[in-house]
Amino acid sequence: MVHTVTARPTIRTVSLLGALVLLSACGTPEGETTGAGESAPPAGASDLGQPEDVATDLEVPWGIAFLPDGSALVAERDSADVVRVEDDGTVGDAGTVPEVSPSGEGGLLGLAVDPGFPEEPYVYAYYTTDSDNRISRLEYDPDGGGLGEPEVILDGIPSASTHNGGRIGFGPDGLLYAGTGDAGNPEDSQDTDSLGGKILRLTTGGDPAPDNPFGNFVYSYGHRNVQGLAWDADGSLYATEFGQNRLDEVNLVEPGGNYGWPEVEGTGGGDEYVDPLVTWTTAEASPSGAAVAGGSLWVAGLRGERLWEVPLTGDGGVGEPVAHLEGEYGRLRTVVATPDGDGLWLGTSNRDGRGEPGDGDDRILRLPLE
Repeated sequence: MVHTVTARPTIRTVSLLGALVLLSACGTPEGETTGAGESAPPAGASDLGQPEDVATDLEVPWGIAFLPDGSALVAERDSADVVRVEDDGTVGDAGTVPEVSPSGEGGLLGLAVDPGFPEEPYVYAYYTTDSDNRISRLEYDPDGGGLGEPEVILDGIPSASTHNGGRIGFGPDGLLYAGTGDAGNPEDSQDTDSLGGKILRLTTGGDPAPDNPFGNFVYSYGHRNVQGLAWDADGSLYATEFGQNRLDEVNLVEPGGNYGWPEVEGTGGGDEYVDPLVTWTTAEASPSGAAVAGGSLWVAGLRGERLWEVPLTGDGGVGEPVAHLEGEYGRLRTVVATPDGDGLWLGTSNRDGRGEPGDGDDRILRLPLE
């Protein structure tokens, strides 16, 4: 049975970072590319090695999920194809997810590989259909059989041309988490009976996690559009969230936490809301994918066209964010840590209708952490 919230989380001490610049033009959080000025990174920033192409000429790569052998499955948003990218850059077809209906920001979005793979030979996909967003699991044979037919484990997630969320990932608890969007209905974000504007937590069979705070799929609420989920070594969950006209966010996610949307954008909503750890103006970020590696949280920026590094202090706090690769590769959609933890794979999103594709776009880059 679904329960409504009766208790409110306490407010956290926060670090409000970045310039709080009000933008005069309204728009979606994945708005048109702008040319922001570059700034030198402060002392102590991570030293990224020389980026190199892993794969090129992809069609809006959205989800990237590593397999145990070091290759990765990559979801192409608009084609609904999944490709397998080897560490040496070889690209092969893995299959197509049926019933995907790409429109606007929707389509084939997040991917996750079962943590028990290959004994549990499943890949999970979050995607948009004609009627909703849903999560399915598909059996995957890496030795030539490709993807099997999808088994829907959760449907009815609100969909629209914008704010579909779409990131999924397995937490240290072995449960599947999903970031959803408000699908243009902000009031859904405060409704714990709705799947929109939430972080959801479920079992691999499609049941709500047994200890979820409201007795349903909802893990946290009051979100606008979550497209990044990442865990640190202590098991803390960080989520990125698109703001509306003012402030994008990085949140430290608490079970049952209310993150304020649409009542609050950024900090200062009062004790019933959890303040973000980090805020940026929407021109600086429009944050999508997130990953933890090398002691930092890494956030891919779409409109901001940069890779943000947020140092983690190990006690739930953060240091000063540092911008990398600003304006060098256009819109950045997805970042994932390599299985050995020594680097990142970074996917561009210049063919999504809002970017300016160059030769080889879209691409996946390898970034060593030195």
